[in-house]
Amino acid sequence: MDVIRGLDKIPSKYECSVVTIGNFDGIHLAHQGLLRKVVTEAADRKCRGVVLTFEPHPQKVLHPERRPFYLLTTLEEKLKLIEGLGIDAVILIEFTPEFAKTSAEQFVRGILWDRLHLEKLIIGHDTAFGNRKTGNETFLRSMGEKLGFDVEAIEGVQVEGILVSSTSIRHALQEGDVRRAMQLLGRPYNLRGPVVKGYRRGSEIGVPTANIASEKELIPARGVYAVTAEMEGRRHPGVLNIGYSPTFGDNRLTVEVHLLDFPREELYGKPIEVFFIDRIRDEVKFENPQQLVRQIERDIERARELLKPHLGAA
Repeated sequence: MDVIRGLDKIPSKYECSVVTIGNFDGIHLAHQGLLRKVVTEAADRKCRGVVLTFEPHPQKVLHPERRPFYLLTTLEEKLKLIEGLGIDAVILIEFTPEFAKTSAEQFVRGILWDRLHLEKLIIGHDTAFGNRKTGNETFLRSMGEKLGFDVEAIEGVQVEGILVSSTSIRHALQEGDVRRAMQLLGRPYNLRGPVVKGYRRGSEIGVPTANIASEKELIPARGVYAVTAEMEGRRHPGVLNIGYSPTFGDNRLTVEVHLLDFPREELYGKPIEVFFIDRIRDEVKFENPQQLVRQIERDIERARELLKPHLGAA
């Protein structure tokens, strides 16, 4: 897959293209269906399937006062997921305050039509781009009739009555509902980062943990989770805690995972990726470390039950 960073880098080889436009944060179930449609249409027309997306996310530029604005995927993850669906090229458009002034008509004529030789535009049900978000389905169909390209709008996807969207997934994660997030994403939500030094209290009570310096800002709600963890190409079951260790009176949020049936070894500095399967319980303050250990033992048993269906492909 070609990754083209900037409109000025678009090659002249685009004799025709099937294009979609969006932020595609999360590459969730609805995104996946739309992107597969692009791939199929491009193959039928013998064109290139192209994704136009923005970096950074427009919300971070247009509404910096709404920070923090959490993303579900890093750019690296997003590109990898898009490539896995068979897209030919991704064009990364640098989103700036100046670019935000581009009208929808300028975007369609100057980029989609003149540069990409658009044959068909496939959009989500809620697509709206350009200055004042005038580039909606009605406008795009009108431009298609004028210039000679087709437009198809893909209907929204629902799972158990919930509309699949990046926003609904963010809300699920912020509530700790990682199972719902997994349903909407079509895969478990993940965090990745190096193992860093913690307080070593886990080792002191016989339950060693790996503290993760997450690359992502969007951390699920505080609590205990059943996870799988990938290190050095192997996947392991685990119990992960997000919180402030109230039993010990800590005031720093940590993400730490206890890997089940894992030999004790030095993990500092090694990359680790965890995949959230289900929530076990809320974070609780215990009267003493002994009570905490007994609860962790119960957490481990519960995690083993929850993870059984997810470890066959590990």
